[in-house]
This record gives sequence, C-alpha cells and structure tokens, in this order.
Amino acid sequence: MTIHKFAIADAPLERSPGQVGDIFVGNVLDQRHGGPVTIGFGRYGPSQILEETMAVHDTMVILEGKITVADDQGSVTAGPGEVIAMQKGDKVTIRSHEDGAVTAYVTYPHWQEPDA
Repeated sequence: MTIHKFAIADAPLERSPGQVGDIFVGNVLDQRHGGPVTIGFGRYGPSQILEETMAVHDTMVILEGKITVADDQGSVTAGPGEVIAMQKGDKVTIRSHEDGAVTAYVTYPHWQEPDA
C-alpha cells in the first residue's frame, strides 16, 4: 500500500541529534521506505531553544503550542494549523514557548544517514 496515515503515537521519539534539551523527533516515513522525503513528528518541552544551520529543507506544521523561528532577517511565530518553512543553509534559532509544542515535519532530502 502506498497510502499512509500516521499519528504522533507512531513516531519513535528520540532526543534531537546533538541536543541535550527537551526536544525529541521521530520519523514515520524516511529513506528506509524508499521515498524522497522524510516525514515525522517533533515534541518540544517548554521554553526550549535550538540553534541550527539547516542541513535540509524543512517544513514544520505546528499541531500544538507555539514555535518561534528567527534568523538574521527577523522572526516568525506560528501556532496550531500554521506552517514554518526553512531552507537548506538557513541559520535559525527555533524556540518553543511556555507550553511547549508538538509539530509534524517534512524534510527534503532526508536528514538522517541511510543506516540511522
């Protein structure tokens, strides 16, 4: 079957690579499934900050809470039902607010190594 449906309960949430904060991600569809994109979920604890240079194009859909993403051009804040798109090479600071956040994401290309 090529049609898939996922819930956050399907995602094997793990601490975001290289991070020590309360930020977890879990892929539900990635290179192991043969597709060109990675799809997954993220969970951010309250008031977490992640500074990152984007290694991939990342589209984040906010499901719960609020996320603010800032770069040298300014910042945007998104809440449930809104989308933040970050491009490969962008230097960003991602911040969750006091209630934390739950997100869904799509990246291109895959952000993990093939054997991960």
